[in-house]
Formats: sequence, structure tokens, C-alpha cells
Amino acid sequence: MNTADIPVFILCGGLGTRIKEETEFRPKPMVPIGEHPILWHVMQIYARHGFRRFVLCLGFKAEVVKDYFSNFHLHNADCTIKLKTNEITVHEHRHNLDWEVTLAYTGEKNMTGSRVAQAARKYLGGSEHWAVTYGDGLTDADLAAELRYHLKQKKLGTALGINPPSRFGEFKVKGDRVIEFSEKPDLEGHWINGGYFFFHRDFRKYLSEDETCVLEREPLVKLARDGQLNLYKHRGFWACMDTQRDREQLMKLVESGNPPWLK
Repeated sequence: MNTADIPVFILCGGLGTRIKEETEFRPKPMVPIGEHPILWHVMQIYARHGFRRFVLCLGFKAEVVKDYFSNFHLHNADCTIKLKTNEITVHEHRHNLDWEVTLAYTGEKNMTGSRVAQAARKYLGGSEHWAVTYGDGLTDADLAAELRYHLKQKKLGTALGINPPSRFGEFKVKGDRVIEFSEKPDLEGHWINGGYFFFHRDFRKYLSEDETCVLEREPLVKLARDGQLNLYKHRGFWACMDTQRDREQLMKLVESGNPPWLK
């Protein structure tokens, strides 16, 4: 299956309360990491693997996202604007993107499952499979390979699994004596949700458009209990921008000129 045919639904409507200093006036996916919002970076991750159809599930400050994409050339190219006629001439493109971006308003206070359900009803079309992710997570995972795995396994859902290092140093002890210390050990055998999903269209029956429907609760819990959720394991780079400290770390990677998710 061609990745260009797979629509990618990106959750862009949350409040981002844990990084309030950056999200008071814009949704979290629009917080810049270097020259571009983190949402642009997420979309570039998919584009590296041939995905080009995006459906953005909007809510809080939806107008900020709409303005960015409706004026994309103004944000990302040299332009001349004739003020009398509002005629815009785009001169120098700094990109060769052929993305198709659908801006879908899914409610101010709706939870993740409700947003995905609404957008899928309107914009999934005839696609048999679709991708879902958040607007604040970055990875160097091979998403085309995850899609191939998803198709081969023939389950309704596949989630990217991340094997994270512990945030804290770990002591191995014998009685009161420390026999080994690891600064940030890998949690071997522990896997967390990396936020990059593929679903068969029949997953929609697990979702509800009710504003309280949380993707990560009843829909995914029931999918797993039904034996219809597989894990695609990834031990490479993954990061989520939950806090200002997370953002600063991602900024350093961008400023290095070689961020791992864009290699």
C-alpha cells in the first residue's frame, strides 16, 4: 500500500496546560522548535516516509493553525504583497512540500477520541487504513515499516511502542550495600505509548463522538482486550514536548543542525 494514500490524523486541539508559558495564546502543536512549529516537524517525520495527506483535528485556538496553513507561503517563502489589490507573488520557496492539509474543527473542549471520531467520519473517505498521532511527539522510527507491519499483522490497530530510559538513577542493593548503580537504566521489557498509530477503518466502531471520549481509555483499552492491538517496537529516538525543559532539549537538537527525527 502506498503511504501517500494513507490519511494522517493529527490531534491539535488540546490546551497544553503543562507548558502554559508557551500555550496561553496558541495551541501546543504551534509552539516553535527552531524556525518551525513542532507540528511542522511531526508532519515532516511522516513526509520522510512518503505520507502527504494530513487531517488536523483542531480545538483550542484553532484559528492560529488555520492562519499558519492558509498563509503558509508567507511563513515559509519570500513574497511580494501589493497592498492595494492584496495580490501575493511568491518568489523563493524554501520547501518542496506537496502536502494536502485538511483543517477540521473538532470542538473546543472535546477529548482525543471524540476529535478523532468526528474527523474520521468527515474525512476518512474510502481509505481502508489511517494513521493517528499527537502534535507534540517526535521520533526517528520508520513509519513506513510500521505501516507494513500493521498491514501484515491484520489487526485493527498498531501502536508504536517506546522502550524509555528511567528518569532516575537505579540502585541494585544487597542488604544495605549498593552493588551496582546505573544513572539512567533502560527499563528492559517496559514499553510505553509512543503515540504513532495505524488503524483499520473498522476501529471507528470503538470510538464515540461524545466530547468525553478519550482515545487512550475505553477505545484502546477495549481494542487491546479484544486482541486487536499490536505493538511495533522502537528502541531509537523518541521525545515528547510536555514541559518547557522538554522544549529546550528539542531546541538544542534543532540548533545542532542534525535533529535525529529529520535525518
